[in-house]
Amino acid sequence: MPIRPASPADAAELIRLRAIMLGDFRFPEWNDDWREPARRTLSDLLARPEPTLAAFVADRPDGAGLAACAVGSIEQRLGGPSYPDGRVGYVFNVVTDPDMRRRGYSRECVTALIEWFRKHGVRAVDLRASADGEPLYRSLGFRRVTEPAMRLDLD
Repeated sequence: MPIRPASPADAAELIRLRAIMLGDFRFPEWNDDWREPARRTLSDLLARPEPTLAAFVADRPDGAGLAACAVGSIEQRLGGPSYPDGRVGYVFNVVTDPDMRRRGYSRECVTALIEWFRKHGVRAVDLRASADGEPLYRSLGFRRVTEPAMRLDLD
């Protein structure tokens, strides 16, 4: 199955897939106001000559858009024992269209993203896994860590 790097022209389809993923989280007050700003941001980030964000995609076999994607970014943090230079990868927005699931598309997209991180010298990659996604990530070498994630939303 051909997996390719996404381009700015794929931004609308990447946002469509993101909406499918976010729909699984059952937001109490859903609206689509986020879609256009997110599309513009994604288009900009994918067009940069020195990228800190990449997306890998699988096209639908019928040519009608994307079947799956995995998006990731490189974050600059302070170094630590696992990543002395402080460059850490973060995987997010891994999603497959419901009618395209169980065909290996997400696995191949994430694998391509991991190789992109390696090519850019990243030595540690983080992600947040859903219960459905955890077996895939474990099979690719991800493991649970002792650092619990927490978040503060600032209004």
